[in-house]
Amino acid sequence: MNKQTLILLLLTVCQTVISKDIPLPEHPRPDFERSEWINLNGEWAFTFNNTKAEKSVADNNLSAFDLTINVPFPWGSKLSGITNNTVATKLGDKGWYARAIDIPEVWKDKRIFLVVGAADWKTNVWLDGKPLGEHQGGYTPFEFELTDLVKYGARQNLFISVDDTPSNQRLYGKQGYGDARGIWQTVYLEARGDNYIDYVHFSPDIDRSTVGVEVAFKQVPAKKAQIEVLFKNGEQKTFTYSIKGKAAAKSLTHKFEIKLDNQHLWDLDDPYLYEVEVSLKTSSKKENTVTDMVSTYFGQRKIGVTKLPGYDYPYISLNNKPLYMQACLDQSYHPEGFYTFPSDAFMRDEILLSKRLGLNANRIHIKVEIPRKLYWADRLGLLIMADTPNFWGEPDEAARQDWEYCLHQQVKRDFNHPSIFAWVNFNETWGLFSKRDAKNDYYPETQEWVRRMYKETKRLDPTRIVEDNSPCNRDHVESDINTFHMYLPGYEWKQSLDNEIKNTYVGSKWNYIGDNVQNGVPMLNSECGNVWGYSGSTGDVDYTWDYHIMMNEFRSHPLCAGWLYTEHHDVINEWNGYVRYDRSAKYDGLDAFVPNMSIADLHSSYYIAPQGDLCREAKAGETIELPLFASFMTDKNPGALSLKTTLVGSDALGNETVKEVMSYPITFRPYMNELIAPAKVTLPQQKGLYTLRLELQNADSVVVGRNFALFRVKDGVATTSNSEKLLTLDPAKFTAAEWSVKQWNVFDGLKVNGAGSGFFEYTIPWSSDIKLSETTSVTLIFEASAKKLWGKDNDKTDFRSGDNMLGQGEFDNSKNPNAYPQTGEQTYPSWLKVSVNGVVCGDFYLPNDPADHRGALSWLAQPHNKKLSEAGSYGYLLKAIIPIATLKEGENICIRFEIPQGVDGGLAIYGKDFGRYPLDPTLVFRMTD
Repeated sequence: MNKQTLILLLLTVCQTVISKDIPLPEHPRPDFERSEWINLNGEWAFTFNNTKAEKSVADNNLSAFDLTINVPFPWGSKLSGITNNTVATKLGDKGWYARAIDIPEVWKDKRIFLVVGAADWKTNVWLDGKPLGEHQGGYTPFEFELTDLVKYGARQNLFISVDDTPSNQRLYGKQGYGDARGIWQTVYLEARGDNYIDYVHFSPDIDRSTVGVEVAFKQVPAKKAQIEVLFKNGEQKTFTYSIKGKAAAKSLTHKFEIKLDNQHLWDLDDPYLYEVEVSLKTSSKKENTVTDMVSTYFGQRKIGVTKLPGYDYPYISLNNKPLYMQACLDQSYHPEGFYTFPSDAFMRDEILLSKRLGLNANRIHIKVEIPRKLYWADRLGLLIMADTPNFWGEPDEAARQDWEYCLHQQVKRDFNHPSIFAWVNFNETWGLFSKRDAKNDYYPETQEWVRRMYKETKRLDPTRIVEDNSPCNRDHVESDINTFHMYLPGYEWKQSLDNEIKNTYVGSKWNYIGDNVQNGVPMLNSECGNVWGYSGSTGDVDYTWDYHIMMNEFRSHPLCAGWLYTEHHDVINEWNGYVRYDRSAKYDGLDAFVPNMSIADLHSSYYIAPQGDLCREAKAGETIELPLFASFMTDKNPGALSLKTTLVGSDALGNETVKEVMSYPITFRPYMNELIAPAKVTLPQQKGLYTLRLELQNADSVVVGRNFALFRVKDGVATTSNSEKLLTLDPAKFTAAEWSVKQWNVFDGLKVNGAGSGFFEYTIPWSSDIKLSETTSVTLIFEASAKKLWGKDNDKTDFRSGDNMLGQGEFDNSKNPNAYPQTGEQTYPSWLKVSVNGVVCGDFYLPNDPADHRGALSWLAQPHNKKLSEAGSYGYLLKAIIPIATLKEGENICIRFEIPQGVDGGLAIYGKDFGRYPLDPTLVFRMTD
């Protein structure tokens, strides 16, 4: 081992040790990585004082910097350490960074660069007070060369200023969720050869088992130079491309093709990556010298369009197979880091969450994503739709220039990520409206600019899907996909999708603006959900009920080639994510209907969609023929399939029984989408809420798909036992109530609420057909939960302030009148005491005030008027044993439900048409036979 190699090894070890104490220590670009680099993340001196900072730069002195910041987190974020709570004055629009750096002597024969992953917006850099340059733009990497100013082995001062003065002419996206101000991606030093590689782009061609390679340099390579591609895992022999000929010798860019032996495709189940080292070598008489080398990778895969086999439906394809898009909108925000995530593991887990949910894609929304998160999508097998951020002003020259620069740099940086299958240029026409003569419109000349940008994106990258504008205004111009945004209550999805299908055909003007028409590209949804489907939006509500209905309808309309749900995680003004903003779990409650069912079952490739309402009223003893639609969005044969149907009932006393089990053979055909034989079931004579479970199984009894339909029977008998006598009470008809905070009813008393501490008291008249002498036991059965006073429950509350679309302002997830926060990890417990005729008969812990799928009756009770009232809320089935001695035959029975003073967890009592169980509070007298 020579001295230089030893020094490099020691430097690498040192970097590894130091990196354990800094945020995001990993190399920020696994797709473009040089071996000699130094991570500059961590503590920097910082100030908003321009005067002092300018003097410090001029004096080459760090002493005037009065704050410290944790790079690379944007100032204002908690993880940066610079918030309004840590500075005496308001956060500034321009921040100054400074720190000492040491360039190792072993780098003496190299060119030295400072690389900034991203900083918003105008960045200036000085080394020892001498300017290195300026960059404008907020989302893509840039660099400055330090070589001529470096003092190897000596400490030097590095200064960076970032001016993020607000402007509608600059890209901003959804930074209302948290301003990504200043540096927000990793900063590092890098050593390179005299002539170095600017970029390497791989263009796979799976049909020919080749990969095209494009290598660009900053200088024309020397004569007899070679480009070497080393396959690190040995899949191929090292490939050498010799730069020769007059044209080649004058070119900065060189293209060649590599034939792959036994090509290994990248796909969602097997996201194989070819890891390579690309080197520039110069020849001399004695040896070949490596001038520069980068480690990178590519995935051998193809994005295109094909027809769904057996149907004339165009679909996006992966490796020549149709792909039914099941995606989510990923705002890609963190509550404490804003645009910047706290760790590499966190970014990995963001991708794993989507994989666990059974999704196949994320749409990174209005943000150029951090490369390491894209790396995890590449590594784990998740597709990415990549948005370009928007500006919020008019599309003037300055705004267009910032946007176009970002697009070019984004495509250049992210070209090699196999996970990225589509570029989305604009969203919902944001930034494309111009105001003229008091009219704000999307004018034809702007439409033509959008068309040019679509074509420019295709020129930059002909290997991917390009979308001109992801529309909510039905204003496509020219696009590879015909997408639409739709936010609706569950009950409106069938009619909406029927209409979408009817208007989708070649030549249709539907969903296009001006004289533009549909041209046969795939039609799919690119934003959906219930969040904006209700009056004033939903606030925090159980998203799963409407979602379930929506999934049944999407799978029953296969001309629509996929959907994209809003959204991956909550943000500050939207609470419809699969998880909360802090990434804590939400509970869907689906496993209460079908064992082991979860949201992921609604994304199965093998899907049985019951037609009609998710929950419907039916008559006792009625025989139901439930239409079923089979949607098999795969060619993977699971073997012999059978559909097991099980009718499970929750009767008027909360008892659950299995009523009927049947099994039907199901024929599998690749990509089959059609109605199959209906499921037949006869409902019991008892009142109740009945679940028809649908479990699709293979020959080994492995369940590959789960679904269900619900039937509410109101006209049956309450009990079939002659030995039971029932006394029920209407929750709304309490004879006394007193609550420390507030008392109110839902839908005229289908549910009654008391907040704080207090009681509901009921008087039940004695029934003459009940004889205590014949009574063996008395049980009080009821459904109850804790009752938190949500924001909406306060009188005269303003549920929204600020700009809701941008996320600017203060927001309470429960202030929206439609809200009832979905069950999650945070709980709101209470403690209930039940007494009968003054005798305490039971104490009950009420774990929470929940709302999810289990509150089916609460959903069934909602009117179809785009408003919600405590939808999905439900309680716990509780039973109190009543000592017979507390009762006196012929006299009224007094029942008190009380939350003791000091507990203050509140109480909700549910009736037979609200909550989870189809019962009013009921006294069950069991009599001798």
